[in-house]
Amino acid sequence: MALASDDRQATSICNHCDRAIPSLNMDLHFAYCSRNLEKCKVCGGMVPKKFAEEHFLSTHAPVACSLCTQTMERDILDVHKGEKCPQRIVTCEYCEFPLPAIDLFKHQEVCGNRTELCPLCRKYIRLCERNGHESKCNGVVYNVAESSRNTRLPVRDRGGAQRRPPHEISPRLLLYTIAITGIAVLLGSLFFRRKPGENEVH
Repeated sequence: MALASDDRQATSICNHCDRAIPSLNMDLHFAYCSRNLEKCKVCGGMVPKKFAEEHFLSTHAPVACSLCTQTMERDILDVHKGEKCPQRIVTCEYCEFPLPAIDLFKHQEVCGNRTELCPLCRKYIRLCERNGHESKCNGVVYNVAESSRNTRLPVRDRGGAQRRPPHEISPRLLLYTIAITGIAVLLGSLFFRRKPGENEVH
């Protein structure tokens, strides 16, 4: 009984498909395997002979990427489009603008040099240094300069007082304007006053 059990468990490698097959079934398996299956020359997988061409066309036949027109095997097309294609759309880490991967480096080189005001220390920091700055910033306020986004602080004159916006008029200037206008009206009325009898008909 032990010998019979060992015979049933013994296996042999099929010369056609390289699979381990029970030795007792090898003749039957090999006849079916060699007649119906063939090994793919590209991937080495066993496929039915009647589907061999379809397998090649659907899995291994060269195809062109719709983004960059590069030719490759079909089974790596999805990986190419998602990770390697130079024309795949990626996003700038600074401004989140979508653009082709081939242009990303030059874009971020410029975009990362723009500055933003740190809300803690009030210092303008380059975007490419923002993460490192935020981890070290202690909140000490510095004098700030004009940012690349044209953010301007209020302009102060030499005396330290803040200049008034152009549309604001000081009370003193308003009174001065009213006085000048009153004097002009008074002089005008005196100058153009008609003499008595000037328009009488002789």
